Amino acid sequence: MKTNINLFSSYQLGDLQLPNRIVMAPLTRQRAGAGNVPHQLNATYYAQRATAGLIIAEATQVTPQGQGYPDTPGIYSPAQVAGWRLVTDAVHQQGGRIFLQLWHVGRISHPDLQPDGALPVAPSAIAPKGEVLTYEGWKPFVTPRALETSEIPEIVEQYRQGAANALAAGFDGVEIHAANGYLIDQFLRDGTNQRPDKYGGAVENRARLLLEVTEAVTSVWDSQRVGVRLSPSGTFNDMYDSHPLETFGYVAQALNQFNLAYLHIREVTEADIRHGGTIVPTSDLRERFTGTLIVNDGYTRERANTVLANKAADLVAFGIPYIANPDLPQRFALNAPLNQPDPTTFYGGGAQGYTDYPFWSATSEQVISH
Repeated sequence: MKTNINLFSSYQLGDLQLPNRIVMAPLTRQRAGAGNVPHQLNATYYAQRATAGLIIAEATQVTPQGQGYPDTPGIYSPAQVAGWRLVTDAVHQQGGRIFLQLWHVGRISHPDLQPDGALPVAPSAIAPKGEVLTYEGWKPFVTPRALETSEIPEIVEQYRQGAANALAAGFDGVEIHAANGYLIDQFLRDGTNQRPDKYGGAVENRARLLLEVTEAVTSVWDSQRVGVRLSPSGTFNDMYDSHPLETFGYVAQALNQFNLAYLHIREVTEADIRHGGTIVPTSDLRERFTGTLIVNDGYTRERANTVLANKAADLVAFGIPYIANPDLPQRFALNAPLNQPDPTTFYGGGAQGYTDYPFWSATSEQVISH
């Protein structure tokens, strides 16, 4: 049944009043400073985008072991907390709301990126296909080390401490990254999890890490300030599950016990279909998860409005459009042309392709602002 709800309808997310239903998706940009510390350029970037109903800041590792790419930010050191405080202060000064995405990449790393050159960790010693970007360039993935059962409580604690650090850094909430082939997703799927212990085998066991992490994070934050991101149809980072409908249907329902702020679904892409991914309908998860649903991947203004009007989702997250259009809500409101992104500047570098995209101006062609 269609309604008059659209991208510019306000939304009550727990105790947060969102002025619109446009979410800035978490976007890895690889522009943290030395020590994986956010800095003033990052603060400018996020403040430019503060008109979003909600910003979900980029994936941020909760431990040095969780790093999988050069120059991604962390949330485990005092300097990182201080750096993120620059960001949250800048966003709040512009009237925005911002969550932090908590991250551990698991096997999607390399000894060059690990403390003391150690092997990356994973649920099982299964190497992903492909290559990883290190500080020395692209290198083949290595076979990770399977975590011992006794090590997993420390992983859970790292997420809890990361959540506490995010609170100290002034964020409005946190999102647990359980998507896109990173550590929690690796535990969820039987293509990467072949453990014989209580964290492997049946879906109830494979979901155990996510549920333990969610319990830990909601011990720090009110549950209505915590979201979870999943990619049920995803094949990115060489991911596979033999029964994804069963796996993610169980996970969506199990998360109801926490009364979370939202479930954030990265939906199926053309690449997923090309790589043999099974389509998990968002409608199936919508039926199982009782809270707020955010959808993401390739949405246009028109398609997003249709999904919202049909009540197929509550909020829509935009990724690449937000890279090139810091004023995306204004452009959507005016149905104005969008800046075209420059993919060569997506990852790494400085202000170019990061904070220098022009804002829309009705009186002149386009101007750079802020």
